[in-house]
Amino acid sequence: MELTFDGEIWYWRGPAPWHFVTVPDDESAAIEAVAALITYGWGMVPVTVRIGGSEWQSSLWPKDGGYIVPIKAWVRTAEQLEVGDTIEVRLTVGA
Repeated sequence: MELTFDGEIWYWRGPAPWHFVTVPDDESAAIEAVAALITYGWGMVPVTVRIGGSEWQSSLWPKDGGYIVPIKAWVRTAEQLEVGDTIEVRLTVGA
């Protein structure tokens, strides 16, 4: 399954701080429909993420009935991204 959406980068300060983009409701619903077939536990869903010219393997994290995409530091540096930036995210779900 291929999905493309725009989202804003936000920062979570928890015990392990990280940057994320929230998957919109419609795309989260599409992922939820196949998640049971591809999750490897804890609701994590394997994906290939593409932002700009950067691509990497990751997992969507379940949150508040939807999913969030973790954005690695090297991607933020390579693509010159900051908290609050709205970006296009391309996902290949189950990759």
